[in-house]
Amino acid sequence: MADTKEILTLAVEIGDAMLRNGAEIYRVEDVVLRILESYQVEEYDVYVISNGIFASANENREDACSMIRHVPLGAVDLGKLSVLNQLTRDLCEHKCSVSDAWDRLDACKEQKLYTKMLLILGCGLGCGGFSYLFGGQPIDAVVAFFIGILEKMLLMNFAKHKLSGVLSNVFASSFVTILSILVLLTGLPIMQDKVVIGAIMPLVPGIAFTTSIRDFYNGDYLSGTIHLIDALLTALCIAVGVCISIWLSHQFGGGALL
Repeated sequence: MADTKEILTLAVEIGDAMLRNGAEIYRVEDVVLRILESYQVEEYDVYVISNGIFASANENREDACSMIRHVPLGAVDLGKLSVLNQLTRDLCEHKCSVSDAWDRLDACKEQKLYTKMLLILGCGLGCGGFSYLFGGQPIDAVVAFFIGILEKMLLMNFAKHKLSGVLSNVFASSFVTILSILVLLTGLPIMQDKVVIGAIMPLVPGIAFTTSIRDFYNGDYLSGTIHLIDALLTALCIAVGVCISIWLSHQFGGGALL
């Protein structure tokens, strides 16, 4: 059987992967605790917040060990969470050895359920759909669709170069607003506000805000505050990006079209 340190390391790594992919705080704690219990680890303690995991085992013994993981806030990936949940079940039921669990965990981290083209197309469809949903006309949805495609390509490029989330949201929201203004300048009869609303929807922090409310409800006030600040900051960045573009259009174009 693997030693306590290896079990603790594996449990924390699985929790880390779940937290990075948007799992709830209580679920990550439960996963780490269940793995430790299934391998008869004694005197353990686990504390999880939105961007960190603290765990210890065998606290009053000579082989005591502890681990700390810093986990940056990330997007939700339900596909990876499903695989990680199944890995946890198999590990707790001893259907999977520790060595095999490491291999499965590495495979899960590298797993990509959707191709880049599919993600780009999905973003475009989402933008077009939201534009129409919020009162736009079919032509607004079509314009938002193509802007959404370009927006997703821009966001992927930002992610590739590891640009901060703050700058990514500001630049992306400015980008879609400028594109909508340029389309308006061509003379197409679009409702620019509906196009912008649809195009910025992929940036809106709805999941982060919902997660913060859920954390508050569960009594995880620190994690709830972290998610709430993240959601508010993201919303502020989107607003700044849109306002900058509109201000520039007023300065250089007189704002007649807006």
